[in-house]
Amino acid sequence: MPARPIILASTSRYRRELLNRLRLPFEVQPPEVDETPHPGEPPAALARRLALAKAHAVARRFPQAVVIGSDQVADLRGEPLGKPGDHARAVAQLRRMRAQTLIFQTAVAVVCAAAGFEQIDLAPVRVVFRDLSDAAIEAYLRAEAPYDCAGSARSEGLGIALLEAIDSDDPTALVGLPLIRTCRMLRAAGVDLL
Repeated sequence: MPARPIILASTSRYRRELLNRLRLPFEVQPPEVDETPHPGEPPAALARRLALAKAHAVARRFPQAVVIGSDQVADLRGEPLGKPGDHARAVAQLRRMRAQTLIFQTAVAVVCAAAGFEQIDLAPVRVVFRDLSDAAIEAYLRAEAPYDCAGSARSEGLGIALLEAIDSDDPTALVGLPLIRTCRMLRAAGVDLL
């Protein structure tokens, strides 16, 4: 059992499912952070800023806890693509992404305010999209409804059929929480994983 409680600063069901793989007891708390990009903010910087802001927002309320914050931004040639929120925006995003290479910038931060501990890392994932027809886009969106996913892409489901290639050194990063980096940071924070 970890000496300090672990809290996931997220409302994402995907991150919760990923963190469950580590078989550690943890709580979930909403970070309540404004995710609006700053003008001209590059996608990687946005993901890092939001991951850290989420971790800090929850760590202020639970200073004794080890808090994990994460954020993902789809990077289309330097332009951030966030969660579409609805069908029309998802169609527009996927049309722009067809036959393109995107970098899904996934950041993770681990903070323990009481211990003065803070680490952040970025796990970029290079993804090559197929040249998708409008019919394929519609079929995918009807099947998956990925309106809560950055760039409308949900690779752990049918979204894998949208892709030509994925390149990453932390395969869970594309789903939303880079577990290799998370494990490394948790160990550094004193959490015994095994």
